[in-house]
Amino acid sequence: MSTVAPAAGAATTELDRDASIALYRRMRLIRRFEDTIQSLFQRGEVHGTTHLYSGEEASAVGVCSALEPQDRVAGTYRGHGHALALGVPTGGLLDEMLGRSTGVCGGRAGSMNVVDLDHQLIGCFGIIGGSIAAATGASLALRSRNGVAVAFFGDGTTNHGYFHECLNFAQVMKLPVVFVCENNLYGEFTPWEDVTAGQIRSRPEALEMSAVTIDGNDVWTVHAAAREALAHARRGDGPYFIEALTYRFVGHSRSDPGAYRKPGELDAWRQRDPLKLARAALADVFDVGEDELAEIEAAVDGELEAAVEAGLAAPYPEPGIARQFKD
Repeated sequence: MSTVAPAAGAATTELDRDASIALYRRMRLIRRFEDTIQSLFQRGEVHGTTHLYSGEEASAVGVCSALEPQDRVAGTYRGHGHALALGVPTGGLLDEMLGRSTGVCGGRAGSMNVVDLDHQLIGCFGIIGGSIAAATGASLALRSRNGVAVAFFGDGTTNHGYFHECLNFAQVMKLPVVFVCENNLYGEFTPWEDVTAGQIRSRPEALEMSAVTIDGNDVWTVHAAAREALAHARRGDGPYFIEALTYRFVGHSRSDPGAYRKPGELDAWRQRDPLKLARAALADVFDVGEDELAEIEAAVDGELEAAVEAGLAAPYPEPGIARQFKD
């Protein structure tokens, strides 16, 4: 049931120049958004907790760029990247992080529980692996609409009971759902191999589910794998499992400095920064010049600066609004 992952960068030519630039711009937006959230958190403007997506941008952008409008996505508590990859407005998402009434959920969801049905996002889930059950359930409805549900989740989730229950159910029912395991090598502070028996991909394979392990830091490779997985699910061949190998550049959450990492490990992965790989590919394959790249990056920076200014000036929700469940 397994397939061979395409070599890193091999899929570059499947998308044209403009589409490829759009992938890079989206990844840059996610990275700068996360940098901004970190800064605002340290200033006391973002309350509660937050889990950043820096380093994993190619996974969300590669998968979401292959979706059709009728498809739906369930993200994780590290879901800012999933939301922005789907096109959730930057200002609305930032306002949500700031707890303002202009946020995409009226300031009530915070960092871990964003929902935006207008942009295909059925939810980000603070519960580990909640996205798996949500996407599996959504796929029951989507199969009559030629749609596919996508679940993003981390490597630690694969040790939970309902991971096995949902994958088994999806395979038995031949549901149109794509499971995307973002294997960033750590479940909170624990290396995945210390708590996981065997290889993650062997678990869906044991259910005779189509599965592939890919370079999750190469956005074109992720896009190509997602296209194949979505087509497989859409034509009625059942669920598909993608293990995207990636790495988070930050700790698990705001309170984690990541001191458990092996010496040199972070530096080695920074050499495979998805933005760095994409930037090099744009120059090599599509002859995108340094001036054009700098212009893209300046535009993204300007978008974030405007969003911060507007967000900090936006009003907080009226007292008691959390009790309004009508929307």
